[in-house]
Amino acid sequence: MNSQEIFTLSDAHVAPTYRRYPVALVRGRGMKLWDADGREYLDFLAGIAVCNLGHCHSLVTHAIAEQAKRLLHVSNLYYIEPQASLAAELCCKSFAQKVFFCNSGAEANEAAIKLARRYGHEVRGVAEGEIITMQRSFHGRTMATLSATGQEKIQLGYQPLLTGFTYVPFDDPQAVVRAITSKTCAVMVEPVQGEGGVVVPRPGYLQELRRICDDHGLLLILDEVQTGLGRTGRLFAHQHSGMTPDIMTLAKALGAGFPIGAMLATDKVANIFGPGSHASTFGGNPLACSAALASLKAIDTDDILANCQRQGVYLTGRLETLRERHACIKEIRGLGLMVGVDLGVPVGDIIQRCLERGILVGPAGEQTLRLTPPLIVTEADIETLMTVLDEVLP
Repeated sequence: MNSQEIFTLSDAHVAPTYRRYPVALVRGRGMKLWDADGREYLDFLAGIAVCNLGHCHSLVTHAIAEQAKRLLHVSNLYYIEPQASLAAELCCKSFAQKVFFCNSGAEANEAAIKLARRYGHEVRGVAEGEIITMQRSFHGRTMATLSATGQEKIQLGYQPLLTGFTYVPFDDPQAVVRAITSKTCAVMVEPVQGEGGVVVPRPGYLQELRRICDDHGLLLILDEVQTGLGRTGRLFAHQHSGMTPDIMTLAKALGAGFPIGAMLATDKVANIFGPGSHASTFGGNPLACSAALASLKAIDTDDILANCQRQGVYLTGRLETLRERHACIKEIRGLGLMVGVDLGVPVGDIIQRCLERGILVGPAGEQTLRLTPPLIVTEADIETLMTVLDEVLP
């Protein structure tokens, strides 16, 4: 099918939950994508921070192909070798001792919410556990996770929401203290807000939340669905702060494009989940776990984190230079290769004009341009982006 045929078929039969750009991508390699008509694009969105290794990394595609020849799926009623190996690898690289596997970031956050409430009930005797989350946060689109999300536009039309969530300003530890009640069981936060506009908190924020949670006997949940797996220049974003949470959620880049989510926790917390307390039919299946194991191996062997740090500095530096030529750039925010450019006006037209010039970028809120390229991006790629932004920005 050509692009127009794909547009027509999709519009006729796919539920209209996405505002799609007029492009049908059919092939990818590294930083590049090609549409159904053969046109080439340079990807500065990476499937919204999913394809951290670039498109179709050879280690990942080989692992998927080899695992597909052996076994696609078995129930979690049985032991699964790639699942066990992946859990061990994630625990080795983090604070955690146990991992629950699922299929997405929303499911990982759903599991974290359930675990925190169960922990509050069984350990602290809190009958109706409440969780403090942040204004402008984003935790997913299931009923529990959109209820946890501090953005009215995500919740619009889905009332009644799940009760038991209190929203406070991001990057304000004292607001968290003021919101704590006898029912509070946890604090849930993104180390860097993504959908909320790529907002980096001030140094010390996560450490202060850790101290507050310890003082009040609360669990600290870090949603690293977007920030995890190298996006900020460390394997996990909280490692910049030298603190650890009680629960951490991952997804997006974990499978390098293959759907998988994970909730990691300490033994003390995870063991509250007993047999039958939570489950996922496809969570941790052999194919997904093989992809994730290969993804972790590639991060270790391909100089991914160091390149992210180098190119993140280069990208923000070049954007600052561009800012001198374009007064529309109000602010540049970010950590590593998770960068937001606040334009002060709706960014839809800018994204469309970049697309017309073969560059894929995305929004983070209405007025912020989101740049989350694969972590293999080069200075030459960034220079191509700068040339295009210089053309399309007013």
